[in-house]
Amino acid sequence: MSSLFGGSSSSAAPSSSEEMKSAIMKQLQAEAAMTNARALIGKLNEHCFERCIPTPGDSLSSKEESCLSTCMEKYISTWNTVSRTYIARVSKESKRLGGQDSAAMASMATGGSGLL
Repeated sequence: MSSLFGGSSSSAAPSSSEEMKSAIMKQLQAEAAMTNARALIGKLNEHCFERCIPTPGDSLSSKEESCLSTCMEKYISTWNTVSRTYIARVSKESKRLGGQDSAAMASMATGGSGLL
């Protein structure tokens, strides 16, 4: 019997099915991570740049650099705290509902990003 992708569906089918599932999960995680990174950069620009650099010029003053650095550190720290809390909640809800792959779902929810 032929599978959807032209191979035969024998005992190797579950393995290729698992490989396909894994590849799809990795792709979704990468896409979610990119979306999260873009959102973080947008929020940093929106909050830190506007607050720390009232009149943009040719270069940043040391005061502006310090303000940006402090603002970004605080914002990223808060972002990470919210992400960890969200992952914990998704995991808890998934377990409560008896869902499978709760760790994968939680990771996918945040894009599996290294921002945590």
